[in-house]
Amino acid sequence: MGKLRALLLATSILMPFTAPLAQEMELRGNMAEPLVPDIRTRQGTPPSPPAARAAADAPDAGGGSADGVDPLVDPPLTATPEPEPRRRPASAITEQDVDSPPNPRAAAVNPEEPTRLNPREEPTGAIEQVRRAPEDDPFAAPGIRMGTFLLRPSLEQGLTATSNADGGAGGRSAVLSETTLRLNAASDWNRHSAGIDGYTTYRKSISGQDVEDARGRIDARLNLDLDHEWRATGRLGYEASPESASSPVVITGTASRPTRHQIDGSIGLEKALGKLHLGLTGEVEREIYEDARLSTGGNLSQKHRNSTLYAARLRTGYEISPALTPFVQAEGGRRIYDERVDPDGYRRSGNLLGASIGTQFDFGEKLGGEIAAGWLRESFDDDRLGALSAATIDANIRWSPQRGTNIGLRGTTSLEGTTAPGESGSVLYALRLTGEREIRANLTANALLGIDWRNYSGSNDRDVIYTAEAGLTWWMNRYAGLTVRASHETVDSNITGRSAKTNSIYLGLTARR
Repeated sequence: MGKLRALLLATSILMPFTAPLAQEMELRGNMAEPLVPDIRTRQGTPPSPPAARAAADAPDAGGGSADGVDPLVDPPLTATPEPEPRRRPASAITEQDVDSPPNPRAAAVNPEEPTRLNPREEPTGAIEQVRRAPEDDPFAAPGIRMGTFLLRPSLEQGLTATSNADGGAGGRSAVLSETTLRLNAASDWNRHSAGIDGYTTYRKSISGQDVEDARGRIDARLNLDLDHEWRATGRLGYEASPESASSPVVITGTASRPTRHQIDGSIGLEKALGKLHLGLTGEVEREIYEDARLSTGGNLSQKHRNSTLYAARLRTGYEISPALTPFVQAEGGRRIYDERVDPDGYRRSGNLLGASIGTQFDFGEKLGGEIAAGWLRESFDDDRLGALSAATIDANIRWSPQRGTNIGLRGTTSLEGTTAPGESGSVLYALRLTGEREIRANLTANALLGIDWRNYSGSNDRDVIYTAEAGLTWWMNRYAGLTVRASHETVDSNITGRSAKTNSIYLGLTARR
């Protein structure tokens, strides 16, 4: 009995300390809990009662004492857990709840922020700052936003020193002021595309041979991607320039060459039927010549040279691979002169027929373009004029062997009219090789090599024109650059009075936006 009384007395002395101890253990948890609080607890779920926690830690839910369970603190495992209190709706939150300090163990989880193991640790900020990606071309013109188009205008002013101011056989040296205005506009539409490219150049002599002229061209294009693999294209262009001294039409006794105006446009429709590609294009080209100014005074009319060409092309191609599409093409048209009979009594209106075979190729950014060969023939309404015909070769190839280097090759074949009595015209083969190299981000080099071969119909006369040009452009910033270029042209002809040589050097400043 004495031992029993001593045990009861010790129990009654320890009882007041067990309740605070149990409360402290409840708040701090135990070592079986994970360091990072459970997501359900952080979303607002009240802490589980000690019994549930003890049941989760117990290896066996059967009778007997479980490891980690103190019978003096925890109730028996078989005791019924108290029901969890109901959650209040968000509208029931009171100001006291808002002002009360948050419970770090019941905080909501933010998936964008890493969970800190120690809630008392203060954040130290990001270790790395967000770095802006480098620009592809830090010296590219920013352009001017106008609706859905981005405009990039530029103005170039410089001086040209040349050995032959007018490019003719009797040309003399001169120093000229040269002003060029350029405009490029491109759309940023999602499906279709449109663009405008144009330039105009004005030259005037400062010293030497008196020369004053202006030339320019503008082109507008439109591409429409229609439904069911249909595609429509449109183009409209205008050009005005003095007739070249190397033109096959020779006008004697003139003080200056007549100004030539050209208006051209086309509308095309393309359809893809699996690997079969069909295309139909209609073209119109209008040529207008102003009067030539005579050296003795007065003007010489050139209206008999005004004409309009209507033509159509039909192309059929088959895609043998994603990179190669061979095609065949047929074309036909009619050239109509404004004056049915020219001053010498010839009817020069006629029909145009041609056919060619070639291939399109596209090997990505490195290589692409097309090349074709065929035959072209133009017959005249006047039987005294023989038909003008020739084999044709046309090419448009782009090649980029490495980043920052672009090489282009373009070849064309065209039939040229004439006003010489009894002659049908000439055939002109033109070839241009261009190159551009970005030496540095603000330094660009460019070069051009060209050769033109003109064969006069019905005779052994011929012209060969060699062209070479090289230049450098140094951009001081996005808006201003310095350009220098040198050029050479040689006209070699077996016709008396047509051969000439021209050497020129240009230095100018470009401002752009």
